Amino acid sequence: MIEKAPKFEPDNDTYFQMGALNIENSLDRDAFAKINSNYLFWDKVKYLKFKNLDANAVWRHIKTKRFLNQVTLYLEGENRSLWFNYNINGFLQQKLHYLDHNFGAGLQKEQLLSELDKQQYLNNALMEESIFSSMIEGATTTRVQAKDMLRKNKNPKNKSEQMILNNYETIQFISDHKTENISIEKLYEVHRLVTKNTLEEEKVGVFRKNNEIHVMNEITGEIVHTPPDFKALDALMLSFCDFFNTNPKESFIHPIVKASILHFLIGYIHPFVDGNGRTARAIFYWYLLKEGYWLVEYLSISRVIMKTKTQYEKAYLYTEIDDMDVTYFIDYQVKVLTQAFEDLKNYVAKKKKEEIQLSVFYKEPNINERQAQLLFWIKENNNRFFSVKEVENIFSITNQTARTDLESLVERNILKKININKKTANYWKGDDFDKKFL
Repeated sequence: MIEKAPKFEPDNDTYFQMGALNIENSLDRDAFAKINSNYLFWDKVKYLKFKNLDANAVWRHIKTKRFLNQVTLYLEGENRSLWFNYNINGFLQQKLHYLDHNFGAGLQKEQLLSELDKQQYLNNALMEESIFSSMIEGATTTRVQAKDMLRKNKNPKNKSEQMILNNYETIQFISDHKTENISIEKLYEVHRLVTKNTLEEEKVGVFRKNNEIHVMNEITGEIVHTPPDFKALDALMLSFCDFFNTNPKESFIHPIVKASILHFLIGYIHPFVDGNGRTARAIFYWYLLKEGYWLVEYLSISRVIMKTKTQYEKAYLYTEIDDMDVTYFIDYQVKVLTQAFEDLKNYVAKKKKEEIQLSVFYKEPNINERQAQLLFWIKENNNRFFSVKEVENIFSITNQTARTDLESLVERNILKKININKKTANYWKGDDFDKKFL
């Protein structure tokens, strides 16, 4: 558990105290900038060194500034409203501007992706997101095995693979419905998709029917969060859908901020018996696509979350322990999106280098881009092989086109065909491969 901060209660002297502290600590700007740029909680603030103030006074100053700038929101529930607040300081505004500049529909983005086969990369991004979103919830498999299952349309062998397949189908569902508003039934449908064949049938696509759900510390067994009463769920989630569907000018919320709040609310309310995390990430993804942040489809957000899972969990805890200040979670999600975008740029740079390496395969007459890519992968890994179905899925082409690509290479002894049964064959490195491409 995270240590609670000193109690803060705003009073009539709040404005004066903040002004006095600003003057007194004019030489400590770097320390305050560190707190504000990373939206630090008390457990980090108390260890910072200030020239003229102790940690308690610094925390009061920080809380005062946050209190004066906060926006308060709520969801209406039966016999209970769920209140929360956030504030966007200059550092967070700058980060949001950076994402707006890079995630919208501008020339820079088209140029960024011009080096990629967009459909191929999109397929890969969907697989990555599906795999890592499942791993966050405990799925145990390798990326290679998981991608092999998805590419070759294999039936899942266990619960982990089923979770990954479910996430893959969920993201495809959202992509198909990304311009639509959400409803209780669509929430149910998302939950049905993410939990298919992994949860008892009576618990799939319905809100929980009791209060026996708690979020616990996996090591100590300590309860770290108790969700709202199940009796309030119908009203709360109707209010949630209304919050998703509307963003009036008079109370406008930045779309990335709102997507982050929606993500947080699913985790906090915990409307389902299981699958809340996967549902929350799907809703985050859906809202950003709905608001025109099309680049999100090309990012693996959950891969970044998986690498920073402790910070992900703490963002929830900080919010709840600090008077439902959801800015902690917003700040974390903004960092995740930024890192995912940096990963995409690195990938594009890598693909540019690969283009140079692919050029050796284009020297062979009548080689198309798909065939060159397949040959490159085989050259990178001599044990790599392909099936018609896998090639069909990788490049989003017809079965016949995939078969023609492979058989054409077999005819030239670049690949060799090994039959598995009467209907299926695998295509491996052929006898003339090394002669032509080494």
